[in-house]
Amino acid sequence: MSTLESIKETVKRELPAWLESDPAFRQAILDLTASLYSRRDETNDWFHQTLDEMRRERERQDARWRKNDERLDRERQESERKWDEQNRKWDEQNRKWDEQNRKWDEQNQKWESNQAELKSLHEEILALGKRIDRSIGALGARWGLRSEKAFRDALAGILEKTFGVEVLNVCEYDDEGEVFGRPDQIELDVLIKNGLLILCELKSSIDKAGMYIFERKARFYERRHDRQADRLIVISPMIDSRAQDVARRLGIETYGEPEEVSN
Repeated sequence: MSTLESIKETVKRELPAWLESDPAFRQAILDLTASLYSRRDETNDWFHQTLDEMRRERERQDARWRKNDERLDRERQESERKWDEQNRKWDEQNRKWDEQNRKWDEQNQKWESNQAELKSLHEEILALGKRIDRSIGALGARWGLRSEKAFRDALAGILEKTFGVEVLNVCEYDDEGEVFGRPDQIELDVLIKNGLLILCELKSSIDKAGMYIFERKARFYERRHDRQADRLIVISPMIDSRAQDVARRLGIETYGEPEEVSN
């Protein structure tokens, strides 16, 4: 082992004792190594500065957390307020909907009630209308028979007094049903003037079917009495246009007034 290595080993072994027993030697060592290590007071100052900086940083962090907590708390309170306000609006809207639904239900009930009343009234009106129609029909039938007779009597009087025509109302029974298709009473007006036989229908109104019936009644009379009519005449103020066509085809003269009948 070299001398230098021997000295290093001796220093390593004896240095702790020298530092403990020789204050001057210890100070010399400290002064020698001062550039390599911070002094204790400097270390203490750095340590305290570091602690102060850490404490201030913690205080700043705590302040930020408190502000953040306050902000979050305000946001939470604002959210809760908005939520409560929204719930209140929903409750109010639901209340309005319930009220509206109640009104609709009442309206529907009133509508259904009104519809039932209207239906009942409509049925009553229809029933009343039917009764009135039956009454009017019965009255019209009686009035028609009476007015028809009055019209025939009036025309017969005019023809007899004004034109000297003998007017006979003939009622005969059709045993074979030649006119109506079954046995029935046949009524016909017969006009006789200067030996001429005129078969006539005196009616307040006549339609197409009535014109055919008159022609069959005239042919029935001709066969029954074995005599050809000189003229077939219908006198009525109301002659249906289709009845006019039938009259022309069957050779029946039509007149709206008795005064129009030519000799």
